[in-house]
Amino acid sequence: MADIAETRAAPAHHSTAGALASLSLAMLVSSLATSIANVALPTLSVAFAASFAAVQWVVLAYLLAITASIVSVGRLGDLVGRRLLLIVGLALFGVASFAAAFAPSLALLIAARAVQGLGAAVMMALTIAFVGETVPKERTGSAMGLLGTMSAIGTALGPSLGGVLIAAFGWRSIFLVNAALGAVALLAAWRFLPAGEAMGMVTVRGKARDRFDMPGTLLLAATLAAYALSMTIGRGHFGGLNMTLLGGAIAGAALFVVAEARVESPLVKLALLRDSVLAPSLAMNALVSTVMMATLVVGPFFLSRALGLGEAAAGAVLSIGPVVSALCGVIAGRVVDRLGAAAMVLAGLALMAAGCVALAWLPSLFGVAGYVAAIILLTPGYQLFQAANNTAVMADVDRNERGVVSGMLSLSRNLGLVTGTAVMGAVFVFAVGTKDVTSAAPEAVAHGMGLTFAVATGLVVAAMTIAFAGDWRERRRA
Repeated sequence: MADIAETRAAPAHHSTAGALASLSLAMLVSSLATSIANVALPTLSVAFAASFAAVQWVVLAYLLAITASIVSVGRLGDLVGRRLLLIVGLALFGVASFAAAFAPSLALLIAARAVQGLGAAVMMALTIAFVGETVPKERTGSAMGLLGTMSAIGTALGPSLGGVLIAAFGWRSIFLVNAALGAVALLAAWRFLPAGEAMGMVTVRGKARDRFDMPGTLLLAATLAAYALSMTIGRGHFGGLNMTLLGGAIAGAALFVVAEARVESPLVKLALLRDSVLAPSLAMNALVSTVMMATLVVGPFFLSRALGLGEAAAGAVLSIGPVVSALCGVIAGRVVDRLGAAAMVLAGLALMAAGCVALAWLPSLFGVAGYVAAIILLTPGYQLFQAANNTAVMADVDRNERGVVSGMLSLSRNLGLVTGTAVMGAVFVFAVGTKDVTSAAPEAVAHGMGLTFAVATGLVVAAMTIAFAGDWRERRRA
């Protein structure tokens, strides 16, 4: 660990600030590109004379590319150098954004978005990994909190900025903005990120060199793509195609484990999945992300159908969560640095559990005020958990595995989000009692809201149990 400590203590204050600024911009751009395209779907449907199901692939292709490739690009960064790969990813993102802006057909736009997603996967995986190269260990939590803040700002800014740009300049402008911001992030990364964090391929035990596991990469990408598709296609109706894709994903996961156990230089070392810190952290991350997705899936229906809010009012209420998240991210990181990651993981989960209980009860009793109060409990808890969990995982990870571990963290979050879309949406529809939620009675929607967040509370309690078990094992080992 001495070499890591020396690496982390080396940067001067000025270079550390510049590096953090470039990483924050990369995280902002990738998050903005995720949310800004959603608001353009109705416009794209008219522009290309395509069905809504067809234009949804503009969003889905981006998310699928990220999900399928994020672990692989993290590992590739460990092998060829994270600075080099991050710069390549930013360049790829910018070129793909420019291509999307001038795409003459929907098919080419979807293809450009898939390439854009590949560039975003590099950005998401390596920004977290780079914290270990640029920030002293005692400030890791603050850096993680800052990245969480930038992610929340990008997510919150996307719909409003996209709406303004489309109204003023047309749908192509949202991709031109992505290209411009990507170019700025590229210049910042080139200027400020340290160049000596990895030089070429990594020597293993002084004898052999690691090689990139291409068969494992392709198998994992196909497996993750099948799972993401099984959770997202069909607009919430889990039919035969969804079951086939889910079965393929399960079979692919089994094959991946077998394949990784037999290769000399695996994409993911199976020992990592048995690590006493990483394995529980990945599970908790997936559970927490599933819960957070419920607010995006259920919240709009509750506000419009149960409380009778118009689109503008509902949008304003829904923006409170991202705004609170952006405001408390850096604070959460500083709290983690001061009080320790393990304790703050539990504190964050406790706040989230309280927020879920509040969402199950308060909105039905107090309307908008109850909903806002519950969100103000839930969101800081989520940011505190994210900062603490990321810090706990990345604090002492081997420098030759930071990229792949960072990719696994981001993957667990993405899998939780796509799972939450399907599972929490299904729970809500079941509780409402009708597949056509848009025509359900306000009382039924309110009941669905309560039951959905009762289930969400159970998921957070499960995450707390994992955290307690891990803490108990560490204390026993100590």
